[in-house]
Amino acid sequence: MVRQLGELEQAVMDRMWSWDHPVAVREVLEDLQRGRNLAYTTVMTVMDTLHRKGILTRHKEGRAFIYRPALTREQHTAAFMGEVLAGGSDRTLTLLHFFEQMPAAEVARLRDALDGRVQDETGTGQ
Repeated sequence: MVRQLGELEQAVMDRMWSWDHPVAVREVLEDLQRGRNLAYTTVMTVMDTLHRKGILTRHKEGRAFIYRPALTREQHTAAFMGEVLAGGSDRTLTLLHFFEQMPAAEVARLRDALDGRVQDETGTGQ
């Protein structure tokens, strides 16, 4: 089950998703400390929690764990949206209400993406 992230979890994941390399707790801590004072153990606990939730993967390198996101930001968001949609009684109606809130340009891009997917599945696309 994918849940909404807490404030510090989100701050950690924002950094993890912005970097293109695996990182140790210390690197995340040093980056987070630019905006607030945090203890190493606090960041380590948050990252361990994110690992237990399946949001981060890790492997041991020497004495430290090295972490990386299990999913991209977009994949994680899509999984979260799927959980939210599953909570409604009518998934289609919920999506329609969501689309009503989107700017027209985003709806058009989504329509184009869906049209491309339908064409690919039917073999009429490129």
